[in-house]
This record gives sequence, structure tokens and C-alpha cells, in this order.
Amino acid sequence: MADLVIMESPSKAKTVKKYLGAGFDVMASTGHVIDLPKSKLGVDVEHNFEPQYVNMKDKSDIIKELKKRAKAADTIYLATDPDREGEAIAWHLSHLLNIDEKAPVRVTFNEITKTGIKYGMSHPRAIDIDIVNAQQTRRILDRIVGYKLSPFLWKKVRRGLSAGRVQSVAVRIIVDREEEIRAFKSTEYWSIDAKFNAASSKKAFAAKLSEIDGEKAKIDNKEQADAILKNLDGAEFVVSNLKKSQRKKQPAPPFTTSTLQQEASRRLSFQARRTMKAAQELYEGIDVEGMGAVGLITYMRTDSLRISDEAKAAAAELIKKNYGENYLPEKPRVFKSKNNVQDAHEAIRPTNVELTPDKVKHSLSNDQYKLYKLIWERFMASQMANEIMDTVSVDITAKNCLFKASGYSVKFDGFTKLYEETKDEEEQSGALPKIENGETLKCAELAENQHFTQPPARYNEASLIKALEENGIGRPSTYAPTISTILDRHYVERETGNQLKPTALGEVITGLLKDKFNNIVDVKFTAKMESNLDDIEKGTKDWVATLDKFYKGFEESLEKAEKEMEGKHLKVPDEPTDVICEKCGKPMVIKIGPYGKFLGCSGFPECTFTKKIVTETKGLCPKCGGKMLLKKSKKGKPFYGCENYKDCNFMSWDMPLEEKCPQCGASLFKKSGRQGKIYCAKEGCGYERPLDKEKNDG
Repeated sequence: MADLVIMESPSKAKTVKKYLGAGFDVMASTGHVIDLPKSKLGVDVEHNFEPQYVNMKDKSDIIKELKKRAKAADTIYLATDPDREGEAIAWHLSHLLNIDEKAPVRVTFNEITKTGIKYGMSHPRAIDIDIVNAQQTRRILDRIVGYKLSPFLWKKVRRGLSAGRVQSVAVRIIVDREEEIRAFKSTEYWSIDAKFNAASSKKAFAAKLSEIDGEKAKIDNKEQADAILKNLDGAEFVVSNLKKSQRKKQPAPPFTTSTLQQEASRRLSFQARRTMKAAQELYEGIDVEGMGAVGLITYMRTDSLRISDEAKAAAAELIKKNYGENYLPEKPRVFKSKNNVQDAHEAIRPTNVELTPDKVKHSLSNDQYKLYKLIWERFMASQMANEIMDTVSVDITAKNCLFKASGYSVKFDGFTKLYEETKDEEEQSGALPKIENGETLKCAELAENQHFTQPPARYNEASLIKALEENGIGRPSTYAPTISTILDRHYVERETGNQLKPTALGEVITGLLKDKFNNIVDVKFTAKMESNLDDIEKGTKDWVATLDKFYKGFEESLEKAEKEMEGKHLKVPDEPTDVICEKCGKPMVIKIGPYGKFLGCSGFPECTFTKKIVTETKGLCPKCGGKMLLKKSKKGKPFYGCENYKDCNFMSWDMPLEEKCPQCGASLFKKSGRQGKIYCAKEGCGYERPLDKEKNDG
């Protein structure tokens, strides 16, 4: 007989089994085994929102095996993930397997290491019903919105649409930004930029006109700029104030889920889903050469900045050994989390700082290595000393004009020796030459420059996640699936540079929801609901009362919208193109269907001709010489196929290049990833070369 430990993930179960050893049977539930039914609402809104849970059909074999192993076990431990979803899965398992939920059967692992597992197993507790109720409330809220609102959208916009509570707010944020961009009126303004030489150096430094007659310089047009230049012609430029100081720059805190996704987007060009996939694998356990399965990072769904004393001590020891004692701060750093965080877990950090990225590189995939390196370096840097900079600010006076220049030099690199956070707008300033107060400078250049105010930038994944977090929308576990969902439903699309732009469909639906169901897409209302869920988890708010208050208002809005829009149908505007219909000769338009955009005849319904939208690449088919087209599979995965697909069946997941093969002259292909290479796909050629590492890292 053995004790049974039930987890969510098979790979995590494998790692845990290694540490627990004999006397323990470890099995994975592979996520939820019980859920609301797919075919109906599954919530009794008339009787305290009682959920009608059912066993999931695709988990019948797992449920059967769980019952069999549970029957043979001495003790059962529920070791699902340490978050709301994990607590709910543990609760469902307790009912499925007739386990007393008040018994000490719930164990959690913040890290999948020998220490983390030993600690978790020695601290079993009862299932926390407040955490379960928080998850259950969210699930019911989302089910009510999805199952009640989606049929309304089918009738008023198009069949097959769906509405999600958090996703709808994310789309609204993107739509609102697009409306800001459209409404933006660009304004002209001018600047006066100078370059000066000091006596100590031949190298010129830059300065900007800051004030005129003691007021902030405001130059609206060329005439004003010309007048200023004329006024300064032949003027003497004198250093009127020189200020030297020292600035200390602290390292960024270790990662939370949100900041990890943002930094991976900026630095690695990872989408949120890709980041979380690699992070999940690093947490659950990697077969490290010579060590077996090891969980390399702590739990990756967290908004806490807390770090254990043991982890701080281990980091300090390694910093001292590798860089010297002067790279340690005077005392260990404590980063303060926001007031509304769930502090159940630590920040994301390596479980063993001695396992440097270089030591485990050969055991990791390309994505795993890049992300682990990012996490390891960010954590280690967060425990290092400040960067110290000598700063100089200079005021330069000429007649009634004041120019300003600033610069810095690094006195001590501190944490930046290892890592520095990527900023959306990098600070641009260098060291200034030696300058004396009262010194007359030589003006090497004085130029007027025209500028125009720019509209706000579209969101990308990093900035959208930041906006969601700052507005209190969703929680760490929801950011990646939210973005994936709004893209998969074609409410939002990616533009050049990974910008997120609403589709016509997304704008029509958002407009309808803003008009008829404003609370559903209201940022403050949704943030308040997230706060209510936190209160339910803390046990300070009743989950049934929370649902009841929401449902009454939602039901009234739905009934009112049904009456006001009776007989009305909203049309999603089509995007015109220059493509001519091959069947009737009318212009074709871009439409959005279940699988994304396609070309349809503007003469519909009289003409039903459609065709796929394809993008030509610069490469040619190695089989027949036809153009290679970028296409997408039904699941949205990009691939490349020959334009002569009816007669030529060549396709590839690898990117065709403009570069020709030096052996046979055919187009070369680029295979990315850990085994990346440039190769010739022409049958019988065999040419290939390793992919340049620097390019592959992108």
C-alpha cells in the first residue's frame, strides 16, 4: 500500500515522484476533471447560483484510474497547483473520490525541488473553501456572461460569436486606443538644438533651448524659430550654472507573472502564451544532465515580490563569490508588493542559484534557456548593489535664452554588470566633457528642427498586459489566455511590430457592448469585480451575494437591450480591396470568418465567390519554381506553400528566403529553433549551414 499524491501536470508528477520515492504513488489529473456542462448554462440562477458540475467526458479514463488508485491508497494528498484553479481542482477531486475536504489532505509546492516538496508534504492543510468560492464565483460569472450574452450577439451581429467578461474589457482598451489615434490632431512645434565645444575637449556635446525670458520655450512655427536664431546670431554662450551630483539607481525587483511577460515580450519578442509555456516547463521540472528532473524556477503565477531569506542568502553568497563583496547591498533588499496582491507565493526566481544558465543550457530548449537566463539574471541583479552615477547638469545662457545639457558617467556599475531592465523608451545621455562654471563655450552648431506631435502608440502585448495590471483587470493566470482568446476570435489582429489593432468585428461588438452592457466592458466595474473576488478569497465577502448583485443588473440590461434592438441587425463593415472577383468582375472585399480573414465578392449574396488571403514571400518553390505563399493552418499556425498547390504539393513550416543556394541556385529556407539552420530544400542538393546564433536569438 502507498500514499497517493494527485497533481495536475504529468511532467510535474514525474519530477515529484523522483523526490518522494518509494511509498508514494503520484498521478496527474491533467487539469480539471469536473466542470460546468458545455451544452447548457449549468447554473441555477433561481437558487443561490448552485453550479451543476459534471464529470468531463474526455477525462473518463483518468477519472476511472484516479478512483482505482484512490481505493488502493492509505492516504490521499491533493497537490494541485497553488492557486485558485488548483484549489478548485482539489475540491472537485475530494468530492469525486469521497475525501473529507476538512481533513489535512491539501499540499502545495511553491517550487518543485527536494526542499519545496519536503516542506509542502510536511504542512498539509484542509481545502480552503474561501479560495474555492473565489474561483467558483469567477467561473459562474464568466459562464453567465458567455452563455447569456453570446446568443444576443448571434442575433444582432453574427452567429458563432462569443463574449467573455475579461476579454471584452481587453478589446475595449484596444478599441479606445484606436479611437484616440483616429481622433488625434497632429500639432506642429519646433526646437532649437545646439552643439557646443568646451575648452577641455574637441568633442562637441548637445544642448537644447529650454527657456526664453525665464519662461518655458514654446516655438509653434518656422517664423518664430527663425527669429530666435536671428536673435542668437553672434551671441556669447556662457555656462551660468553647473551642478554636479551623484545618483544611485536601484535594480528592478524579481519578476512577477506580469513583469515576466512584459520583459519577455520586449527583450525576447515572446508572446505571452509562449512565455507561460516555457515558464510552466521550467517550474514543473526539466531533465538536467547529471541531476534528473529538476524544477528550475518557483511557481510562475504570482503577483508577489516576496523572496525567502534562504534564497536571498544563497544569492548573496554567489554574488560575493563571483563579483566581490562590493557588489552586495548594505543589507538584503526587500521589495514591497502592491496592496492588492495575493501573497501566497514568492516572486519568480531560480530554485537553485548555483544552476546558472550556462550550466543547464544543454538540457534546455531554446525558449526554456532564454527565459531561464532572463529569470536568473533578473533575480540575481535584484540582490546586487546599486549602480552609482556621477551626473552633471549645465545651464548655458545666451542673451535672453537658456540652453540645458545633462550627462552622466558610471562610477560603479553595480547590478548593471549582470542585468538591466529594458525600457520602452531608453534614456539617452552620455558623459559631458569637463566644463567650468562661467566658461564661454564655442557654439559648433545651432539648428532649428521641425516636429509634429505623435498619436499614442497602439498597444503591444507588453503594454496591454501592463495596462490590464495597472487597471486591476484579471490576475496573473489570465493575461496570456485573454490575449490569445481575443486574437483567436478575430476581435483583434497583429500589425507590423506586434501592435494590436482591433478588427472591424471587434469594434462593432465593443460599440454594442458599450451601448447596451456598459458594465461588462467598463474598466472600473471589472476591476471592482476582481477586488470582490479577492475579498471572497479572504472570507470577507459572500460569493452568492456578489453573484446576485451582478446578475440582477445584467439581466435588466439584457432584457432592455432585447427590446430596444428588436428587429435590428448590425453589419460588420467589409474592407475594400483592389482584387477583382474572378467570377463576376466586381471588386472583392476582406471579410472575417470563423478562421480569420478571407476575400469575398462585394456582390454577395448574388455572387458567392471567395478566396483565401495569401502573402507572397521572396522565395521560390524548390520543386516547380512557383512563388511561395505564407498561409495559415486551421489552427492559425503559419506555413509556406507553393502557389501552384493544385499541381505542386510542396509545403514547409520553415521560412523561404530571397537568398539563393550557392550549389544549385534554388531558394534557401530558414529553420529556427535550437537546431536552427539555413538549408536548401531542393531534392538531391543537401546544402546547409548553421543558423547564425545572433539572428537565431531573435
